[in-house]
Amino acid sequence: MKWLERILEWGGRKRDVVFLAVSGAALAASMAHFRFFGLDPAWAAILLCGLPILLEAVIGLVTAFDIKADVLVSIALVASVLIGEDFAAGEVAFIMQLGALLEDVTVARARAGIERLVHLTPRTARRLKGETETVIPAEQVNAGDVLRVLPGETIPVDGVILAGQTSVDQSVMTGESLPVDKGAGDEVSSGTVNQFGAFDMKAVKVGEDSSIQRMIRLVQSADAGKAKIVGIADRWATWIVVTALTAAVLTWLVSGQFIRAVTILVVFCPCALVLATPTAIMAAIGNASRHGCLVREGDALERLASVSVVTFDKTGTLTHGTLEVTAVESLEAEWTREELFALLAGAESRSEHPVGRAVVRGWERERIAGEREGQNGNEESRASVFRPEAFQMVPGRGVSACIRGREILAGNAALMEERQILFPEEGKRRAETYRKQGCTVIYIAVDGKGTGLAALSDTLRADAPETVYEIREAGAEPVLLTGDHESAASHIAGKLGLTKVYAGCLPEDKLNYIETSQQAGNPVCMVGDGINDAPALRKAHVGIAMGGIGSDIAVDAADIALINDNIRELPHLLLLARRMMVTIKCNMAFSMTLNGIAIVLAATGVLNPVVGALVHNAGSVLVILNSARLLSWSGKEPWKKAENNG
Repeated sequence: MKWLERILEWGGRKRDVVFLAVSGAALAASMAHFRFFGLDPAWAAILLCGLPILLEAVIGLVTAFDIKADVLVSIALVASVLIGEDFAAGEVAFIMQLGALLEDVTVARARAGIERLVHLTPRTARRLKGETETVIPAEQVNAGDVLRVLPGETIPVDGVILAGQTSVDQSVMTGESLPVDKGAGDEVSSGTVNQFGAFDMKAVKVGEDSSIQRMIRLVQSADAGKAKIVGIADRWATWIVVTALTAAVLTWLVSGQFIRAVTILVVFCPCALVLATPTAIMAAIGNASRHGCLVREGDALERLASVSVVTFDKTGTLTHGTLEVTAVESLEAEWTREELFALLAGAESRSEHPVGRAVVRGWERERIAGEREGQNGNEESRASVFRPEAFQMVPGRGVSACIRGREILAGNAALMEERQILFPEEGKRRAETYRKQGCTVIYIAVDGKGTGLAALSDTLRADAPETVYEIREAGAEPVLLTGDHESAASHIAGKLGLTKVYAGCLPEDKLNYIETSQQAGNPVCMVGDGINDAPALRKAHVGIAMGGIGSDIAVDAADIALINDNIRELPHLLLLARRMMVTIKCNMAFSMTLNGIAIVLAATGVLNPVVGALVHNAGSVLVILNSARLLSWSGKEPWKKAENNG
């Protein structure tokens, strides 16, 4: 049967469009009673549109005894021809193929937002060996290779910049509209575009491990056919075929009119029912992709529609996952806040510790902001002046540095105790207040005297409070599951208005909470980013991972990935899933109702095969068009409370 399959595959969508155009013209000629050498032009539609349907039915029956819609349509076609209703046969074939083409276009539009990632895969790379530069296929790049990327080129693999300054368009991976400045030590991702300067980089993640390939794997796994409700529709379609044949035979025996039996076969085809679910799922997946959400399975959206609890990890999910300087306080009148901050940044400038790098990054950001506002200040207050003449890391404690003849200590309370440095009581109280808020506190001493302190914390995402509020408004309960200590968790929960908080959670604790909740009849959606979240993401009714900063393991364990880490899209995703289920149910109800009415009219002789074909296939087209509305659905329309609760 391979030769039949090759015939069906020939030409693809272009072939279908040509066949439909010719068939439509032939049917129009048939309606005008034109005849070519005594032959009804409708035969062109029967052959061009009907033959592929007949071949699909034969292949399905012979290879897998698969009784589906095309079997019933084929029987209706043959029966119409036998009773001389050539136009009805051509019309059935034409509208069936038109419906199939509309479905194909709908699905193609739905997948366009995510399939474009495949075309962004870099083809070549410039590998450097000594002074020699060689252009090689991107798949031949190995981890550790040194590559050169010129302006306008797509970055071939994930890596770290070794030399050069540039700006990179990261919109495909992060959704950022403006290019991001990059320099030595910064990470770059495959699939992003180098905008301005050339740079050299070291390859870190290559081949299937690169960012763009990971996103492509997610795209390729987005299969609407995996949804449970699609299987239900398929099973119904099989029974409908059997029922239609029985009803047609009984009508023929009772009425004695074969044309009524043929009409029943025409109107009883379960095409709209079969199309109801996959078109809605794929349209919803397309909508989600345009909002930065890669849905791995249609089943994930079906399950998401029923969740009543949304659990969040804290670090990297509700927060940015990186330390930021939130406060610097001077405890001595001799030093202003700005001077103390500059000294601290100078002392930490040689530190490789994340806390030290966060301090330097915070000072540079503040200095640049001051320059933009025209407040350059005294040159003495600039961190670039305060370069340490001596520097020493104190493992587990902090750093020691000598700047312009002054001894600077910056570290934790244990370092200050070891060096017998005293701090005023007010300074101790302030430090304790910051610790209760979940901050990391750096004590600062100058020439053996407690001089000030700095507080660093993982900052809350600006859109996190509104996201949590809208999830609650959508009818789901937000819950915080975090491995942080109680004070940090409570501080974040207070800012978000969360009433259910579970702190100090190990991976098994998150797993146990989700299992207990789901056993109580409350399906859980887990949102996380780290390796420790992977078990919970897999266990939850639906797992959503941060696709940008999240670990590979977390993304692989999840059902949906937020490729731009924008949690603001979570309420839209939740409502979209529920809207999708409403659309599917409406599609099914409409198709079943239309079929029921049409059968009664066909059995009583009100409908003939021509009108029956028109009514039935018009229903299929309406189902597809109704599903296609999900592509542009924005969620801004009013929602009733009952709908929000699924």
